[in-house]
Amino acid sequence: MNQPNSSATQNQQVLDALARCIAACEMCATACLHEDDIKMMVPCIRLDRDCADICRLTHAFIARGSDHAQHVLKECIEICQKCADECGQHQHEHCQQCAEACRACVEACKAYQK
Repeated sequence: MNQPNSSATQNQQVLDALARCIAACEMCATACLHEDDIKMMVPCIRLDRDCADICRLTHAFIARGSDHAQHVLKECIEICQKCADECGQHQHEHCQQCAEACRACVEACKAYQK
């Protein structure tokens, strides 16, 4: 009887991390558009958008119990890590918050894979 509860808790933890990552990436991309040197922020904006999209897809697959969730999860981990690395290079508060959310998402997704 403990298995369903621990599984439900694990599902909720990864779903929460994915949702936080989506929000952080969307906010970061929007804030980057208002920076003085937008050209320098293009790689960050692109990764923010990619990361938010893969997190949305992963969230949906996990929430519905898709047989393909594990495959999508691998891509999510890869893109979130790249986004964390990119955002972590910038000193803007929104980038640092995004990098933190992405790193937390990577950890939650890896824990969910096990």
